[in-house]
Amino acid sequence: MSKGDAENRKVREHRANITAAGYAAVVLAALALLVLTFAAALSVGRYHIPVGDCFGILASKLLPIAHTWDDMSDAVVMTLRLPRSLAAALVGAALALSGACYQSIFKNPMVSPDLLGVSSGACVGAATAILLDGNSVMIQLGAFVMGVVTVAVTTMIPKLVRNQSTTVLVLSGVVVGSLMSSIMNIIKSIADTDTQLAEITYWTMGSFASIDKLSELVPVLPTILVPMVVILLSRYRLNVLSLGDSEARTLGINLGATRGLFVLCSTLITASCVCLAGTIGWVGLVIPHTARMIVGADNKQMLPVALLFGGVFMLFIDILCRTLTAAELRIGILTGLIGAPFFIFLLVRQNRSLQ
Repeated sequence: MSKGDAENRKVREHRANITAAGYAAVVLAALALLVLTFAAALSVGRYHIPVGDCFGILASKLLPIAHTWDDMSDAVVMTLRLPRSLAAALVGAALALSGACYQSIFKNPMVSPDLLGVSSGACVGAATAILLDGNSVMIQLGAFVMGVVTVAVTTMIPKLVRNQSTTVLVLSGVVVGSLMSSIMNIIKSIADTDTQLAEITYWTMGSFASIDKLSELVPVLPTILVPMVVILLSRYRLNVLSLGDSEARTLGINLGATRGLFVLCSTLITASCVCLAGTIGWVGLVIPHTARMIVGADNKQMLPVALLFGGVFMLFIDILCRTLTAAELRIGILTGLIGAPFFIFLLVRQNRSLQ
C-alpha cells in the first residue's frame, strides 16, 4: 500500500458519519443562524430598532437609499451595536476555531485555548498596564505581548528538559499558568482598591462594551484572520496529527514544525481575542465539542462548522449581556452559567449514544 493510500485510509477512519448533503445542510443552517443572530444583535436592546431599518442603515453607507429611520437609530446601529457585534462574532468564531485546533493537536476533546497559559499571561499583561495607569491601547498591547510570551515560555520548558512529548507540554502549561495566576494575585493585592482593582476585575470577566468604533478592530485583525486562514487551509494535517505521533511520522509529517505552526496560530488568535475583549471561557471548549458531535471528528468538516457556531454563540451571549439586567453583565459570567450546564448535557447525551 502506498504512502498516499495509507494516509487516506487512516484519515477516513476519523471522518464523520454524515453525507455530503447532510454536511451542506448543516453549514447552510449555521450560516442562516449566524445571519439571524447578527440581525438580532443589531435590533435588540433598550432602544429597539426594526431589523429592516438595521439593514437599511448598513446598506445606506454603500448605496443611495432613502432614509426611513431617525438619526438616533443610525447612531445606535453604527456606533454602539455594529462594532461590538462584529467583534463578538469574530471573537466567538476565532476562539471556537482555536479550541478545536488545540483539541486536535493534543488528541483530547476536553482541552481549551488557554491550555498553555495564554489567557493567564494575557491577564497579567493587562493588569500590569492597568497598574501603571495605561490607556486602552497599552492594556491591549500588554495583554497580547504577555499572552504570547507565556506560551513561548511554556513551549521552551520541554526543550530544556529534553522531553518534547505532549504530556510534558501540557504539564508545562499547567505550571506556567499557575505561576501567572500567582503573579496576577500579587498585582491585585497592590492595586488601588477604589479604581485599579475594580478595573482589573471587570477586565478579566470579559466584555465588548468598550468597542464602539470599527477602527478598534483593525489592530487585531491581522493576528486573528491570518492564523485562522492558515489553520483552515492546513486543517487536513490536524487529522494526521490526531492519529498519533508514530502514525504521523510514518505519513511523513514533521511533528515539531506542524504542531508548532498550529500552536503559534492558536496562540496568536487567543491572545488577540483576550486583548480585545478580556478573558472569555468555555467557548473554545463547548463549541468544538458540539460541532464534533454533529458532523464528526474530521477537521476538514468540523472546523468550519465550529467557526460558525462560535460566532452564533458569542453573539447570543452578548445580546443577553446587554438585555437581561439594567446594568450590563460581563461575558465571562454568562459563558460560565450557560456553557457549563450545556457541556454537562453534551457529555450525558454522548454517553447515552455510546451505550
